Amino acid sequence: MKKLFLLIALSFANLIFAQRLKSPDGKFIMDFSVQDGGYPTYKLIYKNKEVIKPSHLGLELKYKDVPQNDSQNSLFSNFEVAGFTTATFDETWNPVWGETKTIRNHYNEILISLKQNETNRLMDIRFRLFNDGLGFRYEFPQQKNLVYFTIKEERTQFAMTGDHTAYWIPGDYDTQEYNYTTSKLSEIRGLMSKSYEKGNVSQTSFSPTGVQTSLMMKTQDGIYINLHEAALIDYSCMHLNLDDNNMVFESWLTPDSHGDKGKMQAPRHTPWRTIIVSDDARNILASKMTYNLNEPSKITDTSWIKPTKYVGVWWEMISGKSTWSYTDEFPSVQLGATDYSRAKPNGKHGANNANVKRYIDFAATNGFDAVLVEGWNTGWEDWFGNDKDYVFDFVTPYPDFDIAALNAYAHSKGVKLIMHHETSASIRNYERHMDEAYKLMNKYGYDAVKSGYVGSILPLGETHYSQWTNNHYQYAVEKAAGYKIMVNAHEAVRPTGIARTYPNLIGNESARGTEYQAFGKERNNPNHVTLLPFTRLIGGPMDYTPGIFEMDVTNGSHVNATIANQLALYVTMYSPLQMAADFPENYEKFQDAFQFIKDVAVDWDDSKYLEAEPGQYITVARKAKGSDKWFVGNVAGYRPFISKITFDFLDKGKQYIATIYSDAKDADYLHNTQAYSIRKVLVTNKSKLEQLSVPGGGYAISIVPVNNKAEIKDLKPL
Repeated sequence: MKKLFLLIALSFANLIFAQRLKSPDGKFIMDFSVQDGGYPTYKLIYKNKEVIKPSHLGLELKYKDVPQNDSQNSLFSNFEVAGFTTATFDETWNPVWGETKTIRNHYNEILISLKQNETNRLMDIRFRLFNDGLGFRYEFPQQKNLVYFTIKEERTQFAMTGDHTAYWIPGDYDTQEYNYTTSKLSEIRGLMSKSYEKGNVSQTSFSPTGVQTSLMMKTQDGIYINLHEAALIDYSCMHLNLDDNNMVFESWLTPDSHGDKGKMQAPRHTPWRTIIVSDDARNILASKMTYNLNEPSKITDTSWIKPTKYVGVWWEMISGKSTWSYTDEFPSVQLGATDYSRAKPNGKHGANNANVKRYIDFAATNGFDAVLVEGWNTGWEDWFGNDKDYVFDFVTPYPDFDIAALNAYAHSKGVKLIMHHETSASIRNYERHMDEAYKLMNKYGYDAVKSGYVGSILPLGETHYSQWTNNHYQYAVEKAAGYKIMVNAHEAVRPTGIARTYPNLIGNESARGTEYQAFGKERNNPNHVTLLPFTRLIGGPMDYTPGIFEMDVTNGSHVNATIANQLALYVTMYSPLQMAADFPENYEKFQDAFQFIKDVAVDWDDSKYLEAEPGQYITVARKAKGSDKWFVGNVAGYRPFISKITFDFLDKGKQYIATIYSDAKDADYLHNTQAYSIRKVLVTNKSKLEQLSVPGGGYAISIVPVNNKAEIKDLKPL
């Protein structure tokens, strides 16, 4: 068997032990060493260039009645190597849904077993080196000297080789709903206050140089580096805190209500810390390392998990056209005590029978799978801002929402309804009612739920990303799997590839979505969608809710995009759960453009990243699952972009009809958003396209094989 490691001669006084691990293709080298003082240290080399300088590893523990500087607090020094094992692994697995039909999981591995002098505590570090980067985690075997322990802080370092360009959002224990800032690492401190946009309903910052993962960077010599984590299970979410004097990031875990960063009991392990690296930005987008570091599916029968395209009674509330609440009469509500039957309806409640039927009819007519309805259940008059533990019971509908009749009507039309559970961030209350809520869904044929966690987490003192709260998110997903329910969690912790293990986690929000386009000055920057695939989507799909056609919103806000840009998002923003978010009447105004949303797939056999640069442009081609149809999407940032692609991903010897939806030459994301052009051309795998995308714009293409010559009678080759 090919050797996977190399024992390095101890030619430096500060090295006690050193080993080398290579990736399967040899382009990556990870050097591990224990330095003088017993400090576990690693560095990462890519194509003979150092991308992570020597960086320390370990954790700091919390012990009661032990001095702060006592050696018992340290799990980052005074170690010696007790042994090591190596392995290689190569498999191909089939995701339940995804960007590709198959995923290759190929890595070389080394497990370093460490023993701490004086305390005799044991800690292992497992490294896996893939052809696209490095994953590593801490493991704590069963032992007498480390059983129950509390993490004060994880001390994992990522030492940068220079003052890189970073695409970042502020560190925050409660939200990821920020626009991205592009700056040098050295500029983060000076830009933090401006980047920390106030206005989110729950925010908790912690450091003037703290940022969130997935963190995207680019070096001066054109190497792209992405820092994140995988398999975040029973642990707190990792942020990164920058020592901007030395350009070293250190992990910064989210504390619980006691200020602790993690409660542990051996045997245990942490999530993986991930470093994806390439000199081609397209490879960052194509990486599946995060999924590969998660366990295979624990759901045996996955036949009920279905990618879904849906519409919904949602944008009405976000844009101010209608309300979630049924009445304006109640200053407060107590479930079980408030009599809604005697209340006067406010006339603006969106989740009423007639309106929901309108959306069901629209979905059925246009081939959508489902309709999401928010505001269907009692309690919305008094749901937010009062630290109220018992807001919703998730089973009691408003008087104008006939759950049985509407579900029967939807099913008669071949459409399902998507349940909505807004928890108002009261986790205890949601778990209190979860079984009954899921049983109600089973009774009426709901197979998917959109859950929300708006507000400050209850019980008080917890945040959205602490270990305790993360355990709740996982509990909800696993509980839902038992009822054969798919979960789309909003305001939850950002995903870390767990959807491989629990593919019923079909989507998350966990970032700044389309709703912010209706929030006035806080709306999304035009380059936002050129950054999310490099950052938030590294860990899993996002329910971004695209497809807005009327950019001047009812409440006076404005969507920073063109119609062509909104079409492209169905391809560039990968998700097996895609919403056509605008009002039915707005789609009826632009039926020719709406056709793309009706046609585009939500599950794929293959994906090709054709062009990519963080913050500037992304072009993706995807092949629909079980079909010969392809779809292409391009989005541009603040500057216009001339896309130049070839169609070499198409089958040789075949002809295809390409319908191109593009920005008109005079389109503008502020003043001329609905200017677009549609043309049909004949293409083969030798065809080339040069297409302009205006700032905040883009283009989308549907590509279908030619079935007979009559179809192409009047078409010209591209």
